[in-house]
Amino acid sequence: MEDPRHRLLSLGAGVQSSALLALSAEGILPKVDAAIFADTGWEPRAVYEHLDRLEREIARPAGIPIVRVSSGNIRKDALDPNHRFASMPLYILNKDGKNGMTRRQCTGEYKIKPIKKAVRELLGYPFPLRVPKGVFVEQWVGISTDEFHRAKDADVKYMRNRHPLIDLNWSRTDCIRYLTSLGLADTPKSSCLGCPFHGNRQWRTIRDTSPSEWEDVVAFDAAIRKGNARANATGNQLLGQAFLHRSRVPLSEAPIDHVTAAEWAAIQQESDADLEELEQGVANGCSPWACRGSGSESEPTQDDFGLAT
Repeated sequence: MEDPRHRLLSLGAGVQSSALLALSAEGILPKVDAAIFADTGWEPRAVYEHLDRLEREIARPAGIPIVRVSSGNIRKDALDPNHRFASMPLYILNKDGKNGMTRRQCTGEYKIKPIKKAVRELLGYPFPLRVPKGVFVEQWVGISTDEFHRAKDADVKYMRNRHPLIDLNWSRTDCIRYLTSLGLADTPKSSCLGCPFHGNRQWRTIRDTSPSEWEDVVAFDAAIRKGNARANATGNQLLGQAFLHRSRVPLSEAPIDHVTAAEWAAIQQESDADLEELEQGVANGCSPWACRGSGSESEPTQDDFGLAT
């Protein structure tokens, strides 16, 4: 059987990937050669602080380098008329009153693309060099047993995905329990600050705990209402309006104080694990290899913020 050139961890700095890093650092799992964090430039401040702590307290003492890669700042790029924007899954209200959504390209552009670039460089075959047959890395992906249906193979032969948490039969709750034992109970969820897949509880958390970040996402939400900045610059017609919240009203006015049925069900069951997932917005988050929000709403998709092209 062929052996990988490197064993790497796709580190999103959320619960599951943080647990994998710690398991590797402690020797419970084999040691990874490096952990790769794809930075969209618009992660919550808590994620960056947690990543720094992981590096300082977990990775560096174990001799595991954390490689930070980026394709740019997704917030800045979205509002830059001179930049080709890989669209976020924004909610669209068309002029005819019908609902739509823009295509989700952001995960591929800001997460997967820079990871693949880094992997190629680690292998010694940067693009456009062809990676020889049989040369590959083993890539660990933080998918737990409660998400096993999201476990997928990589779409390139030079990366082979492995899901150690599933091999260990660990759920997200197991990961939380383990991280708590290490003093990392406050591990945040990793996703863009203004991800449209946030649930009401997560929007409330931003509003109630981080006024500056709330002001930031409200301002972004207002800015995207004008449409794709690049399309606007070329005089394209606006066919609809874009929103971050699925209610398709400005985020500052959106009904985020509404407690959803899922949230009520968790409260009634008094399930700490369910409440934890709701608090972190797990059901509406993003992963480089399995965006949790994909397919969350059966609506027609549109390109470029609902603009004619």
